[in-house]
Amino acid sequence: MPRKLYMETFGCQMNVLDSQLVLSQLRALGYQQVDDRDDADVILYNTCSVREHAEQKVWSRLGELRASKKENPALIIGVIGCMAEREGRSIFQRYPQVDILCGPGELDKLPAMVHNTVVTREGSGFGVQGSVDSSLNPEPRTLNPKRQVALMGATTRRSSTLTAAEDHLELLDLSRSVSSNDDISQAYVRITRGCNKFCTYCVVPYTRGPEVHRPPQNIIDEVKMLTDHGAKEVTLLGQTVNHYAYVHPDGHTTTFADLLYQIHEAIPHLPRLRFVTSFPRDFTNEALQAMRDCERICRYLHVPAQSASDRILKLMNRGYTAQAYRDFIDRAREMMPDISIASDFIVGFPTETEDDHRSTLDLIKYCGFKNSFIFKYSPRPGTIAIDRFEDDVPEETKRRRNNEMLAVQQQVSTEHNSRLLGQLIEVMVEGESKLISRQKRPAQNNVELGWDKSAARTAVAEIVQTQLVGRTRGDQVVCFDGEANLKGQLLDVRITRAQNLTLFGQLTSPAGAKDNARAPKLVAASDAHAAPTGAKDDGRGRKPVVAEEAQPAPAGA
Repeated sequence: MPRKLYMETFGCQMNVLDSQLVLSQLRALGYQQVDDRDDADVILYNTCSVREHAEQKVWSRLGELRASKKENPALIIGVIGCMAEREGRSIFQRYPQVDILCGPGELDKLPAMVHNTVVTREGSGFGVQGSVDSSLNPEPRTLNPKRQVALMGATTRRSSTLTAAEDHLELLDLSRSVSSNDDISQAYVRITRGCNKFCTYCVVPYTRGPEVHRPPQNIIDEVKMLTDHGAKEVTLLGQTVNHYAYVHPDGHTTTFADLLYQIHEAIPHLPRLRFVTSFPRDFTNEALQAMRDCERICRYLHVPAQSASDRILKLMNRGYTAQAYRDFIDRAREMMPDISIASDFIVGFPTETEDDHRSTLDLIKYCGFKNSFIFKYSPRPGTIAIDRFEDDVPEETKRRRNNEMLAVQQQVSTEHNSRLLGQLIEVMVEGESKLISRQKRPAQNNVELGWDKSAARTAVAEIVQTQLVGRTRGDQVVCFDGEANLKGQLLDVRITRAQNLTLFGQLTSPAGAKDNARAPKLVAASDAHAAPTGAKDDGRGRKPVVAEEAQPAPAGA
């Protein structure tokens, strides 16, 4: 009988991908994923330390499991991801029902840790109680005979000089598999892990380690595998994705722009390629040119600004000025007038003044972001800011500024969305909308043909339509009526109504799905960035797309 596994993921797209990779490995060991944790033999929480709210959810979940563990001592509970790395073994003291801790830099060990814990509890003799089979999990570290721990630790950050081939985490990506039940119409692929920026408010460099870039051929092979299995849209992930730079053994470097060209040309049957999250400093013109020249690369950027005050940016250790950020946005719009741009902002960072706040409001208006992820500052344990700066902006002031910023962004989004009324836009269907669903009754007086009973049954049955939700190339959310089996398809939708958060439209594709396979390009990618055959060099041919929506937190800051 297969062992049952429940996993809940908090935080960014990188965490979502980590969970998918771990689940793939555990499926290979015979585990079956379930949707209800009460049915599970193993419960895993993949956690985030960037926002306090996400952490509070995890603490609440763990507290709820105290009774479950008491009723079923064989239940295995694991905390993985950034919270596990940051909190460390103190989690065992606060929640003794937890059995496994695994940081994001050690996830290659997790499948063996889970499996060994389970079989040890079952008394099968597999592995040694209190340790991990060294053939599956080298260098095990445990607290007591019932618990297993795999953490990098503050003094053992992975060296940025390690090549991805020497990095055990690369094996987790390389071993990725796809089952027939997986929905991979929209898929994530990691191109770099870790972060070297050390922004003072952020814990990511300490929980995920320094930047390590994957070999480009490994990335291309993974994208091709996913596309061959049905992916219509692939998103390349990195905490600072545009800093990708893989140094080959012969000394030459594949840059981020090179990688974009190479993926685009190597996999012509992939309809959409996008990436997140970008760091505004050092985003090259070559990378912007790749977005402009390659028609299947989505013209969308998520580029966190965080503030428009140079003084605050310096305290944050962001490494750029507000004017440098504006210049980058200007460069992007000059090359691609139809580009869609989103940003992040932190409200109420220590010492922030009203003038600082007004400067940020002005930046939102100037840049015309399609949406912004706006958060009130909260001191995060393990960051530089919590020790260096007093959290001196009152909570009521943070709340007011947060609301003012949201109002400005909503106004900007509404103005942009109203320009889309009447336009025909390509949409990737993500599934049924959570907002509205309804049934439409069939027309009366259907004629039943006696020689075609199956057709008659179809005619009298209810035709069920629901409100579907999809995403444009510019990452706007569009809701429209259609049949649920259109999930994963590319459709043409005409926009009939616009709000600041969502666009609404009417399906125009006669059979629903467009032809998703584009004609292959004939020009090979090169470091010289030759424009692909048929590429649009003039920046025209796509409509601007703007909307604000709920989605996983961006992978980066």
